[in-house]
Amino acid sequence: MEGFILAAGLGTRLRPLTNDRPKALVEIDGVTLLEMAIHRLEEAGIEHIVVNVHHFGEKVIDFIGSRRWQARIDISDERQLLLDTGGGLKKAAPLFSGKEDVLVHNVDILSEIDLRDVARRHREEGNLVTLCVSQRATKRLLRFDDKGHLAGRTDADDPGGLAFSGISVVSPELFPLLPEADHPYPIIDEYIRLSAEGNGIGCYRHSAEHWLDVGKPETLEKARLWRHS
Repeated sequence: MEGFILAAGLGTRLRPLTNDRPKALVEIDGVTLLEMAIHRLEEAGIEHIVVNVHHFGEKVIDFIGSRRWQARIDISDERQLLLDTGGGLKKAAPLFSGKEDVLVHNVDILSEIDLRDVARRHREEGNLVTLCVSQRATKRLLRFDDKGHLAGRTDADDPGGLAFSGISVVSPELFPLLPEADHPYPIIDEYIRLSAEGNGIGCYRHSAEHWLDVGKPETLEKARLWRHS
């Protein structure tokens, strides 16, 4: 399995911290979000990781080059055009082997999800994509059918709605099915389309207890406490 870390975002929710640095290099107790994400993927046995960059991209590139990592790390350069999650994944596709599943991980997500187990479930179910999801309060919810396949979006009043956790596993067969990376587009819309066409977009349910989106300044303190709990 290979890895892809989505680290190109503008980090607008983390301003003013991201006025002079990318979100990926925001620190928790002296450790950057990017370093934590890379180590999580390395701990899952991943030996090749692609990181996309845009906002202060040169700082991310310099940071990666200044450290020694267990995994080999390549850069998907979006400094000319930020491509969103879908376009970013498509642009990074040529950097992967095309033979292995890819674990996709948002740089601002902390969790104790068993990434090896997610990959195992993905293979066993034969999914094109497996989305990590949980029940939690958010306006952006997804609906899954009784077979566990993605069936579209839903609203906060739907008790069966599940929130995407920013972690997924994709099969290499996904890449040719995505639009070209000549414009930005969100990946979830593509997953909904592909699922409606009969492709297996499945889910991996986990507890929201040990999961945190470190996307806002107020969540940084929660992250510090969570890491030491």
